[in-house]
Amino acid sequence: MKIIDLPKKILVFPLSNFIIFPKTTVPLNIFEPRYIDMVNDSMKSDKMIGMIQPKSSSNKDNIPNLHDVGCLGKITSFKETEDGRYLIELKGLVRFETIKEVKTDKKYRILEADFNKFSHDLNNEKERIKFSDLELIFKDLKSLFEKRGFIINWKALEKQSLDETINALAMASPFSLEEKQILLEAENLDIRKNKIAKILSTYTHDVYDNTTIQ
Repeated sequence: MKIIDLPKKILVFPLSNFIIFPKTTVPLNIFEPRYIDMVNDSMKSDKMIGMIQPKSSSNKDNIPNLHDVGCLGKITSFKETEDGRYLIELKGLVRFETIKEVKTDKKYRILEADFNKFSHDLNNEKERIKFSDLELIFKDLKSLFEKRGFIINWKALEKQSLDETINALAMASPFSLEEKQILLEAENLDIRKNKIAKILSTYTHDVYDNTTIQ
């Protein structure tokens, strides 16, 4: 897929406490009527939906403001339940920057988006970061996951490509949503790796050693 093939206007699901990264797949349980409508419209067209985090602030109409960067995903699996919900799987394709919100009569929100800054998300080429470069990060991250009660199949992760692994760990990590947004906006994999290391260093100091001032 190329940038030119991507929609200029995207249907968006502004879901709190949830971020999707490129090259990761996540399950979603859709039950709100407006988002049922959104999925219906998406399935009739390109099967694409943008995931973006709302901010805590709102505009004059009390509609939550959105972060500037989100991730476009494609519906790869669709199932309707007996009670009218949709169970879908969304695969992250490429991040986007919001240009502006499009006013429509739809109950869900639509954004005009620009993908150019993150066009490399669509590349199938693997970035040259060796697993040996990440051993310490993985060690600290594994320790953090275990301390927080998170269970990760690390052997399965090692079989994935490096970008899939880093993005999956960034998405599933017990970091704050603000920290995950920082990781989402990191321009490339190497920067994301370094930001994960920086965030982990604060957790190692604050959480493990309990050296923070209460």
